[in-house]
Amino acid sequence: QVNLLESGGGSVQTGGSLRLSCKASGFTYKRYCMAWLRQAAGTERDRVANSENVATINTDGITTYADSVKGRFSISLDSAENTLYLEMNNLKPEDTAKYYCVSEYPVFSDCSGGYNYWGQGTQVTVSS
Repeated sequence: QVNLLESGGGSVQTGGSLRLSCKASGFTYKRYCMAWLRQAAGTERDRVANSENVATINTDGITTYADSVKGRFSISLDSAENTLYLEMNNLKPEDTAKYYCVSEYPVFSDCSGGYNYWGQGTQVTVSS
């Protein structure tokens, strides 16, 4: 059983920074993909359809970012500790959302975006 536990959310002013962490447990196979998705308030009805893929990383260290966060956010993975991070700088009010740590596990080739494990989410609020 894979479990994902996020931490690090909070409230900041525009231009501020936050670092999200996600501790994963239960991985027994070495290859997996992880990502941070975010969901704005009022879209909770369909979490999968209404989430924006902010950043992804695989166990080879390959990363992708949404255009909206490029140059401001940085995703990283400590494979030894199975911990995923999201460094968020120059935060804007439009970054306000609930951020979910997700994982596609196991992976035998490329990441498909089919995330089968989700954390409980952590709220990020950016005020102007």
